[in-house]
Amino acid sequence: ATRGLPPLTIKDVKVITTSGGRRYRWIFLKVITSEPGLYGIGSANNAFQTHAVIAALEKHLAPWLIGKDPARIEDLWQSAHYKTYWRNGPVNNNVLAALDMALWDIKGKRAGMPVFELLGGKARDAVPCYDHAGGRDQVQAAEAVQKSLANGYRHVRVQFGNYGGGGFIPAGQGSRPENGHQGPAFDEETYVDKVPKMFDYVRGKVGPEPKLLHDVHSHLSGINAIEFCRRMQPHQMFFIEDVLAPEQVDWYRQIRKISSVPQAVGEVFTHPYEVYPLVAERLIDFVRCRVSAIGGITAAKKLAHFCEYFGVRTAFQEGGENDPVNQMAAYHVDISSTAFGI
Repeated sequence: ATRGLPPLTIKDVKVITTSGGRRYRWIFLKVITSEPGLYGIGSANNAFQTHAVIAALEKHLAPWLIGKDPARIEDLWQSAHYKTYWRNGPVNNNVLAALDMALWDIKGKRAGMPVFELLGGKARDAVPCYDHAGGRDQVQAAEAVQKSLANGYRHVRVQFGNYGGGGFIPAGQGSRPENGHQGPAFDEETYVDKVPKMFDYVRGKVGPEPKLLHDVHSHLSGINAIEFCRRMQPHQMFFIEDVLAPEQVDWYRQIRKISSVPQAVGEVFTHPYEVYPLVAERLIDFVRCRVSAIGGITAAKKLAHFCEYFGVRTAFQEGGENDPVNQMAAYHVDISSTAFGI
């Protein structure tokens, strides 16, 4: 109003479905305003319930948005959140995230500023990322880490083959029934034995300086998760990710008693109260939520502020089938947050 800009209204909402190739299925929301040429783009990234998200955007959000003021980001976020009655589910959060990113995009364009300036400005000069490396055996894993380091990365997530590699056993081996399931099956004790030995070898090859990460991908049950963290203690980990399934997070209290290995959690969390107790009790060290899965920039910034009070850092989950709009939204939160980790 001070600059003489006319009031805005939302004139149209378009749902754009596309793909980055391979198994990617991306959903974007385009919020078009009454100012010619002014629109915002948001991500509703969900590769697993894609059509449910599309329907929620087209049938429920879009008609409700028409005519509203796109400047009222917090008000529209809260209104869209509560109008579903059942809240904090993954589909609802994807819808909120798409709306929220698009509204911040509009506000940034109107202000003539990148969104991170509106979130408080830079708290750092860049956003460091980690690379993902692995191999079928420990020799290949070490070579992959060395290649990542040569490419300029200083944080590398190291996996034994694919997720869970080092713990899968083929049909007919171990205690598996002869005529049972013929695909690979997971054995926790094998995993707990082999992965720490692989890190022994990798550390011996790359030395103590590189920051190494590892994703257990929720494969372990409570007592094996404790033992795994105990065995990983000597390897100076930057963090271990999702050593437990989200239904078993109470075990983190026991892990803290025997291991100081940093814990990263939250990739499949959608409700803020899933992560709040873990942060408030300082049971974890990194929050791993995906920005498009928790409600967008507004929700991610609030989570980062909360983490800051307890010395917990963010490691927003922006890899895999992630899209570039969600990636950029995360970077704007990252670069403006003192709670940012990786």
